Amino acid sequence: MKVALVCDWLTNVGGAEKVLLELHHMYPKAPIYTSKYSKKGIDWFLDTDVRTGWLQIFPVCFRRILGPLRQRYFSHLDLSEYDLIISVTGAEAKAVKSGKWLHEHGAKNVKNPKGLHISFCHVPTQYYWQMYDDYVKNPGFGFLNPIVRCCFKMIVKPLRRADLEAAAHPDYYVTISEYAKEQIQKYYKREAFVIHPPVEIDTFRQGFSGAEDYYIVTSRQVNWKRLDLAIEACLKLKRSLLVVGEGPEHQRLVKMAGNSDLIIFKPLVEKSELAGLLARAKGYLFPSMEPFGIAPVEALAAGCPVVAFGEGGARDYIKDGKNGLLFSKQTVSSLSETVLKFEKMKFERAEVAKTAEKFDVERFDKEMRKFVNEKVE
Repeated sequence: MKVALVCDWLTNVGGAEKVLLELHHMYPKAPIYTSKYSKKGIDWFLDTDVRTGWLQIFPVCFRRILGPLRQRYFSHLDLSEYDLIISVTGAEAKAVKSGKWLHEHGAKNVKNPKGLHISFCHVPTQYYWQMYDDYVKNPGFGFLNPIVRCCFKMIVKPLRRADLEAAAHPDYYVTISEYAKEQIQKYYKREAFVIHPPVEIDTFRQGFSGAEDYYIVTSRQVNWKRLDLAIEACLKLKRSLLVVGEGPEHQRLVKMAGNSDLIIFKPLVEKSELAGLLARAKGYLFPSMEPFGIAPVEALAAGCPVVAFGEGGARDYIKDGKNGLLFSKQTVSSLSETVLKFEKMKFERAEVAKTAEKFDVERFDKEMRKFVNEKVE
């Protein structure tokens, strides 16, 4: 079977890239088509045939304003020779067209009219749909925010129309959580099959001794991750917090923490070291609204119970009172109240770790292969 993998961009390490990496292991000969590739930002695919096009000329920092160009790029890629295209996307890569789609829509001389496109779609393009209000409030361009906000409001309607058109291209949808499935149905009117993303459970499994007196959060530091809530809650409660990660919001978060000894920032570390930090933490704070969230599942695998915002994908793996707690509102007060409730409870760390086992890599491989085999003749 001739397979092609497609992703929005390859410029940094994140959940989508972990899914893509596992698909690469499943189909090692498949080329990866993407709009922008930075070996410096992600070195996982150095042995892979990564193919870019004319968008590669733009600097990585332009990524967030290139949505319309990415959509044009992907929709004009000729991948009709492949038996199977798998796109890993939360943005524009779903716009690629399979041979089957082209054939059914009247295209001539299609190389493989039976070729299929399965989109592993994390969520509908968030800045057009479910997170539009948050994006408009803070586009993340600093002093240019007013200009970006104004321009985005003017062009969002045609961008949404184009996104809906692209959403019709995949033959089948797979997604990462029940929440994401609901969003795909709501905005794209497409059915999706849930396959939870792969988590390296064995890497994070530790001996579960005693927890030390600190909370932890591990995340790319961008505004919509809401790490500010974790910092403000811990300052309010006078609790220690270890913030692991990097990103454009780093300096703002450091400024927010002030000179407090309670908030400790640590850059990205190796997985083995991160596993130890998670295993020793009192609890993991997850204030973000995400379609899944691999990082908190890694924490569970290390035996670290999680306090998570009760919307989005966290509902698929946080079982109140068994491996953590959910808080109801994305506010400092709601998180603080739940942390205090959390501290009155006793979590058996070995039992916490067991709740993560069903999200391991082997399970992902098995479910994904089964789905593909059912769809490909």
